[in-house]
Amino acid sequence: MKKVITYGTFDILHTGHINLLRRAKKYGSYLIAAISSDKFNALKGKEAYYTFEQRKTILESIRYVDEVIAEDTWEQKLEDVKKYDIDILIMGDDWKGQFDYLKDYCEVVYLPRTIGISTTKIKTDLNKNG
Repeated sequence: MKKVITYGTFDILHTGHINLLRRAKKYGSYLIAAISSDKFNALKGKEAYYTFEQRKTILESIRYVDEVIAEDTWEQKLEDVKKYDIDILIMGDDWKGQFDYLKDYCEVVYLPRTIGISTTKIKTDLNKNG
């Protein structure tokens, strides 16, 4: 059984998120989605529309996701890889190279983003039209 992990805020769920989760699940039989906690978002200067608990509930209902955990720090990734016995870390390719330091512990895969959709774009479009 290969275990896969991916990280993100997963706010305002859209097809890009679903595409990433579906493709990530194809790499293994167990997918963990680590989502930024509200505290971690605050440290990054980000504010999610949905609370951590709401985002967790949404992701838990997606058939590709087997487990949802909180991400509280940037440094947590190495701890998670070890703690959950992760075989593959999957991230969007806009992070390419950023997590290569984990290659000593697991395979690191950067998947292409879904073109034309992002949470930032959705928020921008809503603000224009609102």
